[in-house]
Amino acid sequence: MRFAFSTLGVPGMPVADVLRLATRAGYQGVELRAHPEEPVHPLIGMRERTAVRGQFADAGVEILAVAGYTQVAAAQDAAGEEELAQELSELVWLAADLGAPFVRVFPGGGDRPAAEAEADAARRLGAVAPLAADRGVRVLLETHDSHRTGAAAARILGLVGHRNIGALWDVLHSWLGGEEPADTYAALAPYLGYVQVKDVVSAEDTTPLPLGAGTLPLADAVATLGRGPGGHGGPGGPDGAVDQGPGGWLCWEYEKRWYPQAAELPALLTAGREHLQGLLDAPVPVRPPAPPAR
Repeated sequence: MRFAFSTLGVPGMPVADVLRLATRAGYQGVELRAHPEEPVHPLIGMRERTAVRGQFADAGVEILAVAGYTQVAAAQDAAGEEELAQELSELVWLAADLGAPFVRVFPGGGDRPAAEAEADAARRLGAVAPLAADRGVRVLLETHDSHRTGAAAARILGLVGHRNIGALWDVLHSWLGGEEPADTYAALAPYLGYVQVKDVVSAEDTTPLPLGAGTLPLADAVATLGRGPGGHGGPGGPDGAVDQGPGGWLCWEYEKRWYPQAAELPALLTAGREHLQGLLDAPVPVRPPAPPAR
């Protein structure tokens, strides 16, 4: 299993400084927040893209994902549909140009009827899937907002049924949705790209905390990843297992951008990685077999 962090935790930080943080703290990857506030986003040109890719290669750090903000389950008029399709394509092109294997998108269905929102999301994701396949990118639907549980996200992904459309498990949102980690993993295993970890004060106060200092069931979430058979090239393998070898990723999304009062991320990174490694190294609890039915 490899470790990454999101630039959401260091908003606006230049790429060179992000890479220094990653290498000093022992992270193998970075999730790039693809927003115009940041140095890397879909509006930058090929020269900038090539330069960023070279910086990461020189530092020996991988670009894990381009984290976009497209809401694939949102209601749209005709103009909005065209704009959304363009956004998805641009995110895929950006990821491909940077050498990133993943693009992150949100559901964003609001209070729309679930069947309607899910049909729209599946149609839109299915439309971009051929481009993603051609460019060697997987578009991942994050467990978030209107579809924050694994069960809800899986309903959309099951409708799409394409290898290049998958899931990003955000452990905070599935927990806020009342779903146990084992149930989230069971729902997302056939689609899983990688896992976003974080920690917060409480369900009512989602101010970010150092990993292990809050209330999220991180140990349970990580333990579910160790129960799969693995060994099939990483997340999203043919058997749906998350490989803890070279292909698997845990990404710390520390939401400093939305909580300016939170502690600065750079000083927390090394301890956060060590905490995750400790969770991975802990023995997976062996559950006793269920008693025979009477």
